[in-house]
Amino acid sequence: MTSHRPAAVVIMAAGLGTRMKSATPKVLHEIGGRSLVGHAVLTARALSPEHLVVVVGNGRELVEEHLKVVDPEARTAVQEQQLGTGDAVRAGLTAVPKDFDGSVVVTSGDVPLLEAETLHDLIAEHDKHGNAVTVLTARVPDPTGYGRIVQGPDGTVAAIVEHKDATAEQRAIDEINAGIYVFDAATLRDALSRLTTDNAQGELYLTDVIGIARTDGKRVGSYVTDDEMQTEGVNDRVQLATLRAELNRRTLMRLMREGVTIVDPNTTWVDQTVQVARDVMLLPNTQLHGATTVDEGATIGPDTTLTDITVGAGATIIRTHGFSAIIGDGASVGPFAYLRPGTKLGVKGKIGTFVETKNSTIGDGAKVPHLTYAGDATIGDGANIGAGTIFANYDGVAKHPTHVGKHSFIGSNSVIVAPRTIADGAYLAAGTALTEDVGPGEIAVARGRQRNIKGWVARKRAGTKTAAAAEAALSDQPVDQPDEQA
Repeated sequence: MTSHRPAAVVIMAAGLGTRMKSATPKVLHEIGGRSLVGHAVLTARALSPEHLVVVVGNGRELVEEHLKVVDPEARTAVQEQQLGTGDAVRAGLTAVPKDFDGSVVVTSGDVPLLEAETLHDLIAEHDKHGNAVTVLTARVPDPTGYGRIVQGPDGTVAAIVEHKDATAEQRAIDEINAGIYVFDAATLRDALSRLTTDNAQGELYLTDVIGIARTDGKRVGSYVTDDEMQTEGVNDRVQLATLRAELNRRTLMRLMREGVTIVDPNTTWVDQTVQVARDVMLLPNTQLHGATTVDEGATIGPDTTLTDITVGAGATIIRTHGFSAIIGDGASVGPFAYLRPGTKLGVKGKIGTFVETKNSTIGDGAKVPHLTYAGDATIGDGANIGAGTIFANYDGVAKHPTHVGKHSFIGSNSVIVAPRTIADGAYLAAGTALTEDVGPGEIAVARGRQRNIKGWVARKRAGTKTAAAAEAALSDQPVDQPDEQA
């Protein structure tokens, strides 16, 4: 039987997360470019549910604001007190119509590796057997801390026993509850109204719904996933790091199978939100974050971190940090470049060694090879910016633009005091401090005339090594001889 669209998905995300020891709500901690709850919402949304509800509690204002960005159509429900998973789901159902019917999927906001395909399979198993409840389970080497799946003689689920309530025999069971379920809506509503706190934690256990359904003669089944990591949750920073590494490993494996060369997967980190085309090469110590996209044949790294960067086909980026920038096809960046927001580098353009750019457009074939700050600059096609150039764009109050024309040449160690316009085909002499515009075909020279003052070192630095060196050099010079008389 084909699995159907669930009536609702309820994501439990109200926990205190005390073991994280963080001012940030647990579900807002990030791995792979998304928050934990962001992963849960994305997976749930893939089911196309009629209603998607996130149950919030701890730090709810922050979580609610985040959800407005992640999924504006998701609804939230508040669990006022932490009274257990049963109470959380009860709160979640208040955000959907009371008369809704069908299946209800319950997941957690701290299980980031769970895949939509697994939920589809869980729903299919639920539909196939006409279950009242279907539980996602996994077999693990160490089930300590997890609820154990107690099977009945017919292979159905007889009960789920929490670790603290389990007998020694039950604790030996290696099949554990993943905390992810599909419920028949009517069964769930009825059972929630009958839950009690008669357990070691004094809470309303969602797992007790299984016992109630069984008592009522309803079928409870399970679906065992062969990928136990999908069921792993985050409770502390150690688990956060473990799942972050596992998610990254899976992301890199997928990219390599799609035709991306990753030289050292151990030092390469790529967010799930990043798009990388085939024949891209990622060198060691490369990190790609956010909405970064890398087109075919580009080479990134080593030692490069890019966030929200668009990289064109065949581009090369070496030892660079960049944010919110666009790199054209065949362009080269680095080493040791810093791309700040608003940078746009044209086709076959160059941003070189120890160059910082911000809110600047560098045209096709234009070059900013080394030791330059370019802020609020528009640099025309084919222009060349000499070493040590500073675009002085800030006067202490406001930022001002500079326009450098096509195929113009800026000499080394120049300072361009914005706002300035340098026309097409113009030159700036090396060392120029430019305070006026430059017309087409002109050369601007703005520097003091050189004076050499003889004897200054002997008078002002007498007794120094410099003075001794100068004296020795002077003594080695030939003495001028008077002209011979005819």
